[in-house]
Amino acid sequence: YDVDHGVVRIGTTDVRELRLENLRSQIGLVSQDPFLFDTSVKENLLLAAPSASDSEIENALRISHAWNFVSELPERWDTLIGERGVRLSMGEKQRLTLARAILKAPPIVILDEATSSVDVETERGIQNALAKLTEHRTTLIIAHRLSTIRNADQIVFLEQGKIVEQGKHEELLSIEGAYARFCKYQENFIPENA
Repeated sequence: YDVDHGVVRIGTTDVRELRLENLRSQIGLVSQDPFLFDTSVKENLLLAAPSASDSEIENALRISHAWNFVSELPERWDTLIGERGVRLSMGEKQRLTLARAILKAPPIVILDEATSSVDVETERGIQNALAKLTEHRTTLIIAHRLSTIRNADQIVFLEQGKIVEQGKHEELLSIEGAYARFCKYQENFIPENA
């Protein structure tokens, strides 16, 4: 979508000056509702990096914590997963799209509720994969789970579609505003041993 006003730039280039195909080739997306094709696990991953070797694919699956369930599929990564990955759980789908983004290694990463369908323990492991994926990359993180954004360079806190606060985690906590209230609310609903 084009912006209503202002400019979105990559470096100094207005994104409207780029061909859509070129822009999209620079972005890796891991979303809350992952999109997978009616083909094998491996072919879904190769969409991001057609020349990836088997060892690179396995490494991406291990980093994304997908290797355990993929290695138990009837034909491992050659198993057909169905339209939109219907034969997989939502958490498994998210881990496969994370593996796909790891393989692509794009300069821009968008994480849209990327761990919303995994349990807290799996998320802890995935956080290491996310840290590796986002290192030295421009990353946009859309999240409700604070563990995903706590270390961000800049947090933009929205309420009803409007920016109400922005800054680093510790700065936002210190002003005791909307973000701090959200943190406190979330802490009350997460068990200490989770």
